Amino acid sequence: MRILRDRFYAVLVAGMLVCGGMGSAVSARQTSDKTKGSSDAKIDLNTATEKDLDSLPGVGPATAKKIIAGRPYSSVDDLSKAGLSARTITKVSPLVTVSGATAAATTKPSAKVSAKETPPVSPSSAPPSQPPAAAPSQPPPPPPSKATSSAAPQGTPGAGMVWVNLETGVYHYQNSRYYGKTKSGKYLSEADAVKAGYRPAKNEKKP
Repeated sequence: MRILRDRFYAVLVAGMLVCGGMGSAVSARQTSDKTKGSSDAKIDLNTATEKDLDSLPGVGPATAKKIIAGRPYSSVDDLSKAGLSARTITKVSPLVTVSGATAAATTKPSAKVSAKETPPVSPSSAPPSQPPAAAPSQPPPPPPSKATSSAAPQGTPGAGMVWVNLETGVYHYQNSRYYGKTKSGKYLSEADAVKAGYRPAKNEKKP
């Protein structure tokens, strides 16, 4: 009988120890989950109340009001607009978050690039269309000068032929140094030269 009683007490003590250990484990787990949940719950700078912001390290009621007045924020570093120092921003960074920061960061640059790639063109700033340049017309050839047209001697030298200088209106005989040498002239018979109004050169004798 005594042996049975001792065994009963032993089983009872063992059961109490097991139940106590399980309760401690459950309590510890609940405490851990609660602590983890509280640490994961970050304060949203764009939606938090003044009381939530006042609970942050280095942030007082006045600073909390400045943070609310400076909304919206695209990153935690924007807290500098509310007057927070870099040291305070470093402290609160693990405890806060910013809603819509990713969307704002990705939307604004794309809009900027789009505006840069397709700038609006107003009618007043559009360059006027220019008509195609006309092909330069070729100038007409200059009229032949008297000296050019008469450069080539006309007629054929020979017996009885004289050389008429068209510029001076006189003619030269074959024994003259000017015979066929002037810039403009032609060969004519002396009778034709006289008939055309030309006169013999002075100091020249007919051969």
